[in-house]
Amino acid sequence: MRSLLARAHSRLVTLGDERGDVPGWVLITLMTAGLVIVVWSLAGQALGDVFDQAIKRVTGFGG
Repeated sequence: MRSLLARAHSRLVTLGDERGDVPGWVLITLMTAGLVIVVWSLAGQALGDVFDQAIKRVTGFGG
């Protein structure tokens, strides 16, 4: 029983020490947001048209 508790405690301590790479996640988030902005600005109208056509076909309101 003692060894089981010791292993569980060491595992919890190990998990508590793994915080991750916060600056890396911030960089990934900012780069993703930047890519979304670039793609949206370049292809926003075309993506909107494709969406509208798809909705019209699904609902039967268009040709």
